[in-house]
Amino acid sequence: MDELSTPTGREPMLTAVPRADGSPPRALVLGATGYIGGRLVPRLLGAGYDVRVLARDPRRVTAFAWADRVEVVGADASDAAAVKDAVTDIDVVFYLVHSMSAGKGFESADRRAAETVAAAAAAASVSRIVYLGGLHPGGVALSPHLRSRVEVGEVFLRSGVPTLVLQAGVVIGSGSASFEMVRHLTEVLPYMPAPKWVRNHIQPIAVRDVLHYLLGAARVAPEVNRAVDVGGPDVLRYGQMMNGYAVEAGLHQRPIAALPVLTPRLASHWVNLVTPIPRSIARPLVESLQNECVMKNHDIDDLIPPPAEGLTPYRAAVRAALSRVEADTIETSWQDSEVLGVPSDPLPSDPEWAGRTAFTDVRTAHTTASPQALWRVIEGIGGENGWYSSPLLWAIRGWMDRLVGGIGLARGRRSRARLAVGDALDFWRVEALEPGRMLRLRAEMKVPGLAWLELRATPDDEAEGASRYDQRAVFFPRGLAGRLYWLAVLPFHGFIFAGMARRITATAEASAA
Repeated sequence: MDELSTPTGREPMLTAVPRADGSPPRALVLGATGYIGGRLVPRLLGAGYDVRVLARDPRRVTAFAWADRVEVVGADASDAAAVKDAVTDIDVVFYLVHSMSAGKGFESADRRAAETVAAAAAAASVSRIVYLGGLHPGGVALSPHLRSRVEVGEVFLRSGVPTLVLQAGVVIGSGSASFEMVRHLTEVLPYMPAPKWVRNHIQPIAVRDVLHYLLGAARVAPEVNRAVDVGGPDVLRYGQMMNGYAVEAGLHQRPIAALPVLTPRLASHWVNLVTPIPRSIARPLVESLQNECVMKNHDIDDLIPPPAEGLTPYRAAVRAALSRVEADTIETSWQDSEVLGVPSDPLPSDPEWAGRTAFTDVRTAHTTASPQALWRVIEGIGGENGWYSSPLLWAIRGWMDRLVGGIGLARGRRSRARLAVGDALDFWRVEALEPGRMLRLRAEMKVPGLAWLELRATPDDEAEGASRYDQRAVFFPRGLAGRLYWLAVLPFHGFIFAGMARRITATAEASAA
């Protein structure tokens, strides 16, 4: 079963109903560059909707194949004026935004954003709001993130705009943070000491079924204003999920020992060390598993019938996710999460920062390879291709980052050959990209300051058909710690950055030979 299948038009609950004047209905998607939103948008387009997206950084939208088919509004969800404009002439709003930050104040920030959107939608007479919340038990203390998602749903339900809140638990699909946590824990550890929540019952749901319900939610009766639980057909213990993955991945089932001493904080550190999931995302995931998350009822069936072929069993969802991972066609990923650092302000031009403290490492090399051949090597850097210098030193730097709660090198890259602005690249993120010429990466590892790495390929003025490679690392230190950090790593730069310049140009020459 293909987890990326799109609506066929034969399913009446999933196709758009034209407006009274015969024009297509209009949908606004908030969170369109996230894991679910990036998959929902093309399905809305396929179902016959005109789509507008609200994105904090419009450059991130350009990474998607559907970018030229949507209207883009560049703004934050808490920007009242921009949201007011964004909801104008909109029939249905899909709100897929929620903070994964563990920082203070995220609950109030999420509430304010939801209130801003709710008020604007009511003023614009939007017909429906669809919100994807979290599956949770009743009558128990919830984690801060689950509590926040419940609160956001309540904001919309009180808005005066008919709202359907879909409460989903663990989502299984290629690139899902929940799936990646299961995958890496199972593959890395032959024996798993785990928190006691591995014994809790969970009702996972395939990403394709989440998308089915989201599309159907736009078509429910206008009087519906409520929250409903959604889940797949299987209720499993978390440990059973891991061993179900092992079977589908061709691995031996793992012995699991539940340890009562692993608190959510300690468990999130453990997940951060063993998987590519950074602690900032691991902690809310772990906290959401502290209670059993099983559907309280199946009222959703009266509003949105299940897919014609039925809901996807857990192991079938894993099988589909694995097939997409191996094919290198991950459509969206947790790596795109804005909490990890969207492309922010570009690297200031030299005159703007020349007066402040900035450390640089600049390398230039000439190569007989063409600029096109050199660019192919630059664009393919990172992930499985590595960084063209001492793998050991890069691995040590990655582990150092993981030990302090960073993301390390294991995040990899979404595509082996192509990059786009906003893509994650190990512990960097693509901040600027001029195809064929320039790649600028912004560091997301834990460092006492801000760091960039810029790589350029230009024609060599002195030799026809040859090219020049320019490489620049820039570091803006923060306080004394930043200056000491730069001095500490300075001896390694001769190996790392000089080696990169040599090997990138040599690889370009070899590929062109």
